[in-house]
Amino acid sequence: MKHLLICICLLTTLLTARGQQSDGSAADTAAAEPTIETPDELTAPSDDLDCDALWDQANTAYLRSDYRCAIRDYEAILNRGFRSSKLYYNLGNACFKDDRLGEAILNYRRARLLAPGDEDIRYNLSVAESRTKDRIETIPEFFLEEWMRTLRNLLSGTAWTMLSLVLLALAFLCALFYLLAGRLSLRKGGFYGMTACLALFVVATLFAAADRSETLDRRDAVVMSSAVSVKSSPDRAATDLFVLHEGTVLRTGDSLGDWTEVTIADGRKGWLESRHIETI
Repeated sequence: MKHLLICICLLTTLLTARGQQSDGSAADTAAAEPTIETPDELTAPSDDLDCDALWDQANTAYLRSDYRCAIRDYEAILNRGFRSSKLYYNLGNACFKDDRLGEAILNYRRARLLAPGDEDIRYNLSVAESRTKDRIETIPEFFLEEWMRTLRNLLSGTAWTMLSLVLLALAFLCALFYLLAGRLSLRKGGFYGMTACLALFVVATLFAAADRSETLDRRDAVVMSSAVSVKSSPDRAATDLFVLHEGTVLRTGDSLGDWTEVTIADGRKGWLESRHIETI
């Protein structure tokens, strides 16, 4: 009985602490559909009716092929403080239909940050990125790193956090079997089950932390201008190193005045004016 009380107390303490951490871990996500959807996951701080009306108006404009009106209304919803994968996804679709390639890729990537496992978002993003002019060879990742990234993208950060809590609870239940069961076979099963659940708990926690870190790391950006020269130094008179076109994704670094240092997928670096890019 003493062992049982100790385990229950430890379980309660850890679950409470873990729950408090998970509350602010990542934005709530909902899978986007390939067509426009009702705003079931959009929650407004105050003016729900206005934003619901804007959402319906934007969807109606999209169905009428009035993409500019749809873009205006979707952006108005964003300006009211809403953030969701579905909203970014629909805005990306409208921008793509209106031939705003850079804005489409920007919003698809923002949607993917909130719902990394959504197949519709990933497919539309790949279609949009295939329309870009720049063909940049990506530095290949180590196969294990690529495999782990693919596995992590199966679930959102929130989902990994919840899974880690479930695994932790299962680990403690197995620990109870190990401590209290009378039969040796049950004790062995409890021990091995506890070990497996703890290992999976560590993996799920690391995936959740990595997803949160990637969401907060606002260093990726998209080229929004039709073409921009990347300079050797933050000066318009500097040497042109190469040219990037609308929709190209890059990594930002140091900033100096109106200039930002950037790195593209093949490792080349340079400087360009900050007004030509927008952070994802």
